[in-house]
Amino acid sequence: MRSELIFSASERIENRFLLATVVMRAVRKLHITSTRTEDTANRVLSEVAGGRYVSVKLPAIKPAPAIEALLIAPAA
Repeated sequence: MRSELIFSASERIENRFLLATVVMRAVRKLHITSTRTEDTANRVLSEVAGGRYVSVKLPAIKPAPAIEALLIAPAA
């Protein structure tokens, strides 16, 4: 069952958004057109659960650029 694969993969990558990103990127790279996409996704999830594709890190958060003071001109 895919829910069991997702549960076991989420033990390796706890952030669910990062897990979804890693899995979908791997599916896009590993998918062969003659196979079903579901099978490729299941294979990737089992590989993530097995410890492959786990060396991912969250990107560094860049500070937001400073907002310039709003200049309000009086209506003519």
